[in-house]
This record gives sequence, C-alpha cells and structure tokens, in this order.
Amino acid sequence: MGRLDIGVAGCGIAGLAAALLLARDGHRVTIYERFERPKPLGSGLLIQPTGLAVLERLGLAREIVARGARIARLFGEDANGERVLDTRYEDLGIEGAFAVGIHRAALFDVLFAATRAAAIPLNPAHEVVAAAEEPSGIRLALADGKVSATHDIVVDCLGAASLLGRAEAGWLAFGALWANVALSQDDPFTANLLEQRYDRAARMVGIFPTGERQVAFFWSLKAASYERWCAAGLAPWRAEVAALWPACEGLLERITDPAQMTFARYAHRLARRPAQGRVVHIGDAWHAASPQLGQGANMALLDAWALAKALREADDLPGGLAAFVDLRRRHVALYQRLAWAFTPLYQSDALLPAVLRDIFLAPLSRVGFGPRMQARLVAGLAGNPLAPLGLALPDYSALAG
Repeated sequence: MGRLDIGVAGCGIAGLAAALLLARDGHRVTIYERFERPKPLGSGLLIQPTGLAVLERLGLAREIVARGARIARLFGEDANGERVLDTRYEDLGIEGAFAVGIHRAALFDVLFAATRAAAIPLNPAHEVVAAAEEPSGIRLALADGKVSATHDIVVDCLGAASLLGRAEAGWLAFGALWANVALSQDDPFTANLLEQRYDRAARMVGIFPTGERQVAFFWSLKAASYERWCAAGLAPWRAEVAALWPACEGLLERITDPAQMTFARYAHRLARRPAQGRVVHIGDAWHAASPQLGQGANMALLDAWALAKALREADDLPGGLAAFVDLRRRHVALYQRLAWAFTPLYQSDALLPAVLRDIFLAPLSRVGFGPRMQARLVAGLAGNPLAPLGLALPDYSALAG
C-alpha cells in the first residue's frame, strides 16, 4: 500500500507506539492530544515478554530494561499467610526470561522521545470528541469546536473512555489507588518480585519495583468508596493496610498526602467492530480490561505492531484494516475472557470467588503443567500471539547485559 495520511488520536502508550511504527513505514502521521503538555497517567506497569518483543523491534527495549526493574516472580499470600499466587517467569522454559516493572512515566518518556526524534507532528490541546467521514477522507472534531485536517484514516488510541466508537460493557466496581514510592535500604522487599497480600478478594495491597530505587504501590478500592476514602484522611487507611501487610509500614509513612495516590478505575469493554470505515481502534479503545493479568500496555503495543504490519502488506486500505483485525482478534478475545474470569478472584465483595481461588486454582497452579500454563498466561503468551505478527521472543541475554 502507498503512503497514507494518518491521524492518531491520543498520546499515550498505544498512540506513541502506533505513530512511531506507522511513521517508520513512510506514512504521514499526526498525533492529537488533549493535554497542552503531553503526560502519562498512572503509576507502574509490567512490560511482559509480548510487549518487550515489540519494543525490541523498535530498538527501545534495552533502554526500557535499563530504566525499569527485572521481575522474575509474582507472589501473593492471603491474610493467613497461605500462598495464593506464585508465578515464575523461569517456568516459561525461556532462558533468562523476565518482565519489566517500570513507571508509566519512564515508558512514556522513551516512546515520546522516539517520536520527537522522528519529527512526528504533535498537536497538543486538541481534545478529540468525534470523527466525521467525508468523500476525501476523515476529520476529527475537537472539543473547542474546531476540526482537524483531513486524514485517510484515524487511529483511536483514546483509551477506555474514547468517544470515537461504541463498545460493550462498562466500568467495573473496583479500581485501585496507585502511588510511586521511594525505597529505603531498610525496606524488606525483594528487588525482582511483585508481591501482593489479600483479604479474601475484597481487599488487596501490592507492590512491585519500577527501577531507580522506587516501587509501584497499589491498594484495591471500590470506585463508590473513593470519596469516602478521601474524606477520611490517611490515618485509618494506613492502619488498615498495615494490619493486612505489616511490612508496608515504612512505605506508608512516605505517603503523607492523599494527592500522592492516583485512583485508577477499570473497565471491561470490547468494541465489536474495531475497524469501522476510516477509524481503527487499538489498545483500551478496542479492548479494555482489569489489570489483574497485567496485559494493558502489552496488548496496546501488539495492536500497534499488527496495524503497521497489516497496512504495510495490504493492497488497499479496507484490506489492511481487515487484516489488522484478523491478526489480533483471537488473542484479544482470549484475554478478554480470561480477564473477565480472573477479575472476581482478586477484586470482589463475594466470598465464593476467593474460596475457589484458594482451594482449587492456587494448588492446581503448582502441579504438573500448572506452573508453565500460569506463566504463559501472565506473560501474555497464551494463544501464541507473536508468530502471526512476525515477532520473536526478546533476546534476554542481550537485554540483561
């Protein structure tokens, strides 16, 4: 296919990766962002082997690994000290495999710098609210009443709250409070471990390293309870967290202002038509889910790669967009179902999901093929997503050097 004029709506992880990949294929790309100064939202995230495979092809994986922390294991216990979660990347059977815990801002900085180096035009303070097709292309309608230039296609990277397409389902009852907290030498946490503690499925606290002597700290919370949490002040909350996981007391002392905590609300939604006319949805704009499986940024990176590949190899635009959907549909559908099934096991007021998790799933994950299956699930490799995209697993020996 020849050179396209592409508008990318949203300057998050999905938008930056898509813009960079499409521009490298020779397309003319323009990014639209609602903030006057582009910035990431949220705290830490895990870059799984799938996402790292895309970043390696972009030439950015080494920098990402250097700025983050290598995660070798995910581990969780309930309030009684019983093991509930134990996933090791070594069980993948891939020598040297790991995930990367990284602050969202660090990942954003690396991708944003790459788009700046590629001289991809960015229009800040352009909040996209709609898209209108014309005979010659498509324009974006902006919140200030203006419209964009005409593009051949628009890539919707506006996330779960995107206004550019309809999606099924909606916001989940639970979200989480997040903070990035500095580590001290006295903190009793392991440098390569994501740790969680649970009280059934109603309460959960967790941390994981994000590099540069910091950790991402998160606390499960219902969206309906957020205002009450803000009004109550930090003291009762600190006591509640410390009672569940006493080792967190030192970290809690460094959270001195509620403004340090960002509340993230989660959605489970799926656009049945990820490509409609001249609009294509990627990342959470297509398939939002809770973060229990740690796949959000990784799925967005895979989508961006698949879109660029499909447009590069297609004879025309409709064929390219259809090929993109075919490349990603099965993997997206699989992880949507898995996220739907796993979320109540870790975020729910009901007792039964936690009982099922502790009595059946936790023991099964430690016998036979259980460890390998669980590791592949968490790594994003269930459903074999890389081969159809022409991607290979990262070269861990080179990245670890």
